[in-house]
Amino acid sequence: MTMSKTALIIEDSTYMRARIGAVLEEMDIEIVGSESSGEIGLDLALTLKPDLVTLDNMLPDMTGMDVLEVFSEHALPSKVIMISSLGQQSMIQKGMDLGVASYILKPFETEQLKAAVSQALGR
Repeated sequence: MTMSKTALIIEDSTYMRARIGAVLEEMDIEIVGSESSGEIGLDLALTLKPDLVTLDNMLPDMTGMDVLEVFSEHALPSKVIMISSLGQQSMIQKGMDLGVASYILKPFETEQLKAAVSQALGR
């Protein structure tokens, strides 16, 4: 039996959290947290070190880029998929520079998220 992968969702939209969660559960990934706040999400990520973090860029208390910078400082082993409605090339590039495994634009297709997750987790 293989250990199931774990994921943390950091997203301020309740609808998007539920949608991302449904896709991850369909892929047999255990959701260890689902937060709307960057601060709480950050604490959870550093404590739980999930295999995967899905991260929105526009959070009520900080940006996804701020969160990524802290992940980077702590050398968090989690793979990060950025899911954002901000699609400027400079933003995507900054995310990639900070080690993002994938950058998905909202609204996204389910298959698009599944492909990014599979790629990030090496499935």
